[in-house]
Amino acid sequence: MEPEPLTFAGLTLDRPHLMGVVNVTPDSFSDGGDYLDARAAIAHGKALVADGADILDIGGESTRPGSNPVSVDEECARVIPVIEGLKNEHAIISIDTRHSEVMQRAIDAGARIVNDVTALTHDPQSAKVCLDADVDIVLMHMQGDPQTMQDNPTYDDAALDILNYMGERIISLEEMGLSREKITIDPGIGFGKNLEHNLRILSGIDAFHALGVPLLLGVSRKSFITKIDRDVAPKDRVAGSIAAAIAGWDRGVQIFRVHDVAETRQALAVWRAIEASEDF
Repeated sequence: MEPEPLTFAGLTLDRPHLMGVVNVTPDSFSDGGDYLDARAAIAHGKALVADGADILDIGGESTRPGSNPVSVDEECARVIPVIEGLKNEHAIISIDTRHSEVMQRAIDAGARIVNDVTALTHDPQSAKVCLDADVDIVLMHMQGDPQTMQDNPTYDDAALDILNYMGERIISLEEMGLSREKITIDPGIGFGKNLEHNLRILSGIDAFHALGVPLLLGVSRKSFITKIDRDVAPKDRVAGSIAAAIAGWDRGVQIFRVHDVAETRQALAVWRAIEASEDF
């Protein structure tokens, strides 16, 4: 008998689920400034839901390499109106932040997932906020901080080092009272990793299933694609993003954080149909 599929934030992970990116920032690497206006961001979020997004990940602070932090008030001013404008859509709202006050205010506005690029280590109050609110959590790995993370990232073995770190992080949070059933992990492609590190993680990501939690993969439009093929603008990296997502699904990744929801959904649907035809 096959084991029951994992769940996350009320989603049964027996098929790929898409987390659509809504960056309410002037400086994100791919779409900075496109949706800084709340009305534009809300319209974009609704379009992503129509395209098939199960989750909307709303962020107000860029964490691209070299980015500068913004104040909590500014971050909240960007994201709270967007959360309020999208909370009644047919998608789960995720807040992409590393600050506990932003988490709390976003949760109060309707967010059900906290997605933290620092795995709840940046702000000492973050874990308590998540525990008290009983929200689901995405723990992402980042070596260093956005200002310095690409200066000289170093690992003995990127996949195994991050696997061990995430295991320790989950145990630490469990000791604080957080349930493993509320946690998903993201190995953080491009966050303190060079091309070799990224490829090692992607090729060995199936090892992360040993942690017994769902896997989320964010490869959409990232610069490692241009180091494999030619150097193109972020919005011209859709094909490479989809290739990496399919490789992730083939290795058991259940959730994909993407900018191009419709294209990724179609590609994964075709891949899964081909896989299913082997049963006939």
